[in-house]
Amino acid sequence: MIKPLFQKVLIAYDGSVSSLHAVQYGIMMAKTYKCQLKAVYVVDDASIKKLVLSKFLVSDEGNNMREHLLSDGKRNVEYIKELARKKNVKLETEILSGSVWAEVVRAAGEYKANLILLGDSTDTSSTDYHSKMKKGAIEIVGNAGCSVLVVKEPYVEQLFKLC
Repeated sequence: MIKPLFQKVLIAYDGSVSSLHAVQYGIMMAKTYKCQLKAVYVVDDASIKKLVLSKFLVSDEGNNMREHLLSDGKRNVEYIKELARKKNVKLETEILSGSVWAEVVRAAGEYKANLILLGDSTDTSSTDYHSKMKKGAIEIVGNAGCSVLVVKEPYVEQLFKLC
């Protein structure tokens, strides 16, 4: 018997609209194909460390920024868990810290993901300054040990409401 192409799907979620579309797409995939889902939110600790080392931020400011991003991450993760619960889909989540692309690739390997879902990093309408996926998408695609799908479906939100 042929093994399904994707049994475990990892979603890179950063709180942006485009990454939310990836989450919605993943939830629809789980309902349709009965695959397992995990979403990771990465606090970009690597960039904060660079800002502190370059003296753009003092240490206390870096710590405050880190705590603020962690708080945002917890709130965002709870939101997507609720979306999955409403659709009767199990969604495992994890908040990580470090370089966004490296943590996504590492998490996918540890999870033994067959597929990574990313939001559309070319979406120029997003003004979310937290989003590091735009800068890290190339590194994720180049370093992932599995397939990567960029969600560009224009009507994800409408389809999600219908499923």
